[in-house]
Amino acid sequence: MSMHFNPSNPRRSSAHAALSAAVLLAAILLCLPARAADKKIIPPPSPAATYPANESHPNEHLTIAAEPCDDSKLCSFFRLPYIEHGLLPVLVIFTNDGDRSLQLEDARIQFISAANDKIPAATEDEINRRLFTYKSTKPIRIPLIPIPIKRTPIDKKITQDDHDFGFQGTVVKPHSTLAGYLFYDIKDLDDPALKDAQLYIKMIHTIDGTQELFDFNIPFDKWLAANPNAPSNHPRK
Repeated sequence: MSMHFNPSNPRRSSAHAALSAAVLLAAILLCLPARAADKKIIPPPSPAATYPANESHPNEHLTIAAEPCDDSKLCSFFRLPYIEHGLLPVLVIFTNDGDRSLQLEDARIQFISAANDKIPAATEDEINRRLFTYKSTKPIRIPLIPIPIKRTPIDKKITQDDHDFGFQGTVVKPHSTLAGYLFYDIKDLDDPALKDAQLYIKMIHTIDGTQELFDFNIPFDKWLAANPNAPSNHPRK
């Protein structure tokens, strides 16, 4: 006896719906590993005072730390080889022990070399140019101007790294820690770049804008002393 699907049969309709739902669920589950692979996760930051290179302002209830990564093996979660291209990743950690939120919207976080070079954090566009200088780009033309202007799109891996490891906001809430990686172009600095250098942070405000906190100066020599085997302690020959 042959069996035919009868849409008017509630039992057959229920069975068909259940089968369809199972197939859809299986398809979704098959896609999850690929999507999860795109998302990289690192452990949440510890309080800033637990890192060797830190500075604390007890009266302002704020501690800031700087944790550079000069060895690609120790920050292999990045999708691109920034260190090999002269870009130093620095994890900057803010721990607010006070009762007021702090605003980093206007903050300036600079790498100050031993020779007093003031280096701001690199933008995504600057990182892209450093890593993909010779990447082919499609020229665009502005009307009435005969000279073509090239526009280089930001590589997807750079934006993904910023999304996963950069700052996820500009407000440090009371009794909390906020951290993110910034990149500094140290390619042309004398080696070792971290020796006698510091991270300089200014223009941190309370959330209501009524108070600007004192500047922070975090010497990288503290980090070098705590990491004697780090590449930065062994200048390139």
